[in-house]
Amino acid sequence: MPDLSPGPVLNCVVLDDYQAVAGAMAPWQRLAARVAVSFETRFIGDDRAALIARLRDADIVVANRERTRFDAGLLAELPRLRLLVTTGMRNAAIDVEAAAARGILVCGTGSAGEPTVELTWALILALARHIVAEANGLSAGRWQATLGRGLKGRTLGLVGLGRVGTGVAAVGRAFGMKVMAWSPRLTPERASAAGVDMAPDLESLFSGADIVSLHATLTPESRGLVGRDLLAAMKPGALLVNTARAGLVDQDALIEALKAGPLAGAALDVFESEPLAAGHPLLDLANVLATPHLGYVTDDNYARYFGDAVDNIEAWLAGAPLRRIN
Repeated sequence: MPDLSPGPVLNCVVLDDYQAVAGAMAPWQRLAARVAVSFETRFIGDDRAALIARLRDADIVVANRERTRFDAGLLAELPRLRLLVTTGMRNAAIDVEAAAARGILVCGTGSAGEPTVELTWALILALARHIVAEANGLSAGRWQATLGRGLKGRTLGLVGLGRVGTGVAAVGRAFGMKVMAWSPRLTPERASAAGVDMAPDLESLFSGADIVSLHATLTPESRGLVGRDLLAAMKPGALLVNTARAGLVDQDALIEALKAGPLAGAALDVFESEPLAAGHPLLDLANVLATPHLGYVTDDNYARYFGDAVDNIEAWLAGAPLRRIN
């Protein structure tokens, strides 16, 4: 723990503030006597030299989700860093053990699951009813070019039935859909409590669902979970939605399935490399609805993220850290 007695003001950098809104989402002024806070609106996570230059004098960094990777090499280049706050309580982009070895405390914040549930349904509905294509067509002077599909009576398959998956299931039931779920640790009791059927295995879920929505945690075991075999097992005309993590899906296999079938379309909010580069092959496919990782990006969730970040910094200054991760 650094010397936190009254003295020089500490430097805090809030990274990846893409929309330039973090400053207005929390009472940062409470820190003014002890901490100088600055906000970085550029994405510089892919420019190691620029990132090190920006953070070299930082005592505190607030990392906005997994937008910038803090590996052992980067942490070694930041000799002043003592507190790293991540929005949310899990961040796969931070090497927590390497941070601990360098005496860097990693703390998290609260996070709501509802925004991702809501976006998942926005994507399902937009995909099923061709809303983007029809809205763009209307602006261009066209009238009704597609045929949407109804949801009542269809089968929704959920990979993962945690907080977000359970919320998505509840909305599916409200639409009159049959909902089934699978995860490695799902029990009949949990499935029953969520009002869903428990799929006997992952292939049964993929072959039986009209829409598959991914809500699993990305781990070494689940990386590439959805590959060619599972995609090939889907019904002709089925839809895939991913608001979880891109690494759950074999991207090459997904592109093949979207081009040649059986997939009729995919709605994707997450990508292996973010921000997604212009000209990415997924963006060239007419049956892909892609959004720039909006799942958690709402005003109330940001207020919670950055409000808790201010609380974390104050608690650390007082010698009583909150929401410790390492």
